[in-house]
Amino acid sequence: MPLFHGASVEIKSQVSPSQLPRIFLAMLVYFLIPVIAMVLAVHAVSDPLGWSNRMPWRMTQFVLSVVYSTTNLAHLVADVRIPDSRADQVLLMVVLTLVGFLLNRDTWLWWQG
Repeated sequence: MPLFHGASVEIKSQVSPSQLPRIFLAMLVYFLIPVIAMVLAVHAVSDPLGWSNRMPWRMTQFVLSVVYSTTNLAHLVADVRIPDSRADQVLLMVVLTLVGFLLNRDTWLWWQG
């Protein structure tokens, strides 16, 4: 989020045009993975005997939650280390990291249950 740090949000001048599609695709995938996981978790709740409530999927949900919590924690650490970091951005990342840890706990219990 360069905008929060007073930097330009323009990517074109900082990255070669040939790399832009891969960067945007990576951003899209990073956003869509938890959205798809959430939809499948809702499906599992609505159909307790269905395929989305099976053990391998529950384990995958837990692993995904740990990966995303780890990346949120890394982002929080990076935000704190920035000399001119904004308090609202740091607070947002603290909240997201805590929500991620709660999600880790719930997915762990779902996987084990």
